[in-house]
Amino acid sequence: MSQQQQQNFLIAYTIDRMTEFLIEDYNLTIATALQFIYNSDTYQKLNKTENGLYEQSPSYVYELLDREYQTGSAIFQQ
Repeated sequence: MSQQQQQNFLIAYTIDRMTEFLIEDYNLTIATALQFIYNSDTYQKLNKTENGLYEQSPSYVYELLDREYQTGSAIFQQ
């Protein structure tokens, strides 16, 4: 498996787990949870592989996403 494939796998896995967490925590539908994720600043950061966020645990990344969900803004800056 190439490095790009590993990165893609870890990002996809993190998205799957964050979707599950949003559904459990906020009773969202799958579609609503995914829509929020894909439109979030957290997702944009997750896809910038040079920052290494994709290497963090899905729970850690979800904490960032959850804060963004609750407050309407991300906690990190560019």
